[in-house]
Amino acid sequence: MLDSNIKTQLKAYFEKIAAPITLTASVDGSPASAQMLELLNEVAEQTDKLTVKTDGQAKNVPSFTVSKTGEEARITFAGLPMGHEMTSFILAILQASGYPPKVEEDILARIRKLDGKFHFQTFISLSCHNCPDVVQALNLMAAINPNVEHEMIDGALYQNLVDQYQIMAVPTVILNGEVFGQGRMGAEEIIAKLDTGSAEEEAAKLNAKEDFDVLVIGGGPAGSAAAIYAARKGIRTGIVAERFGGQVMDTLGIENFISVSHTEGPKLVQALEQHVKDYEVDIMNLQRANALKKTSHGIEVEMANGAKLKSKSVIISTGARWREMNVPGEQEYRNKGVAYCPHCDGPLFKGKRVAVIGGGNSGVEAAIDLAGVVSHVTLIEFDSQLRADAVLQKKLFSLPNVTVIKSALTKEVLGDGSKVNSLRYEDRTTKADHTLELEGIFVQIGLLPNTEWLKGTIDLSPRGEIIVDAKGETSLPGVFAAGDCTTVPYKQIIIAMGEGAKASLGAFDYLIRHSVSEEEPSKIAA
Repeated sequence: MLDSNIKTQLKAYFEKIAAPITLTASVDGSPASAQMLELLNEVAEQTDKLTVKTDGQAKNVPSFTVSKTGEEARITFAGLPMGHEMTSFILAILQASGYPPKVEEDILARIRKLDGKFHFQTFISLSCHNCPDVVQALNLMAAINPNVEHEMIDGALYQNLVDQYQIMAVPTVILNGEVFGQGRMGAEEIIAKLDTGSAEEEAAKLNAKEDFDVLVIGGGPAGSAAAIYAARKGIRTGIVAERFGGQVMDTLGIENFISVSHTEGPKLVQALEQHVKDYEVDIMNLQRANALKKTSHGIEVEMANGAKLKSKSVIISTGARWREMNVPGEQEYRNKGVAYCPHCDGPLFKGKRVAVIGGGNSGVEAAIDLAGVVSHVTLIEFDSQLRADAVLQKKLFSLPNVTVIKSALTKEVLGDGSKVNSLRYEDRTTKADHTLELEGIFVQIGLLPNTEWLKGTIDLSPRGEIIVDAKGETSLPGVFAAGDCTTVPYKQIIIAMGEGAKASLGAFDYLIRHSVSEEEPSKIAA
């Protein structure tokens, strides 16, 4: 099951195991159990610090636990942790053994302080690139706090549990039998949801910070580049981000990042964050900006938690998000059949009927991807023709389980109260109404800039994009912007990085000229 290269890597990793570990399997006579045992035995063969037992009595079979030998297990894998989850498995072994995690001490301290009983279950799919972050965060919490238990559940293997909890999006986290959250979450985000008093503490910390020279709002490619360029100038730099990495965290394959033939979004974000940390940048993650205003001393940014940050200049790089259909039923059935990530949620619709909304590259790629998993895909396009590249269209039309409907206006998402069961659309040519029976809808209709909080403060285009000049400056002096939230065309990672660097240089130029203009004339003359 494991090739020689992986075995060599495992031997190197397992040298870090701090104490003996026991892998306890709960199995039956199924092929899935046999495959799981094969994996566990091959992994255990790479070190004498791992022992495999088969006397587990877990409710979910096949599954296995990871625990320090002689201690009660708090980490469970219900399914085969392959693909993206292989790393989660290896980290669970190391962290359960006592090997120190690469996590800030402040976060570890907050995990240890959690009081109560927390039984987490995370539903994942092995093709989901968002799921490992959640699994690894909860496994870490279980490894260092005896009050926390965590079980990873492969939704494709446990259809009964998927139906029981009505899981229609991954990752979905269940806490003590109730839905706790959906989507990518790190340990810091999970703790913030559990510790209701943390918001006030965070606000106090932000209010106590000294004024910045450059404050970057947004932690995607544009924001990262802006922060790096500013910090290299030796000026006081801060970056606040609602989620470091932004939309790139949800991007699976990246093949047009020059000099790197292939990478994945989370991997690129990890590299970006590490590069930012190489400099003296104050990173304030999980923070959302609510308002911005010009003061006599510079720019003041009010955060969602009530804190106020002050800076001589600001660079806005809040990016964009998936555009929604804005039709009745969409919000009601979000994550109950309405989805936005075919890579993550596609496996949950195995053998079912789905629709893809949008005929651009992303929509056609989603339809092609889903066609290999679901029973039938209907692609719905508003225009009279698809806008995707010709090579993608050729592939799409070659698939036997795909139907394309053009000149169609999506009107309503319908369901039974708990999940989607149909979609209503209008034929724009005949004006006739049609109802399409299905179980899933994947929305792929472009991006919407995250700029609502700026209305009335700086000039925005009719599409809500921030209007910038050649140096990235906005209509408000001292405020610059970069990336997908601006009027700069072609929303690409590499373009966002370049625009972030340009806006940072523009802000530095502004600081130089602004500081000189405020000097007393006699000093300037001297």
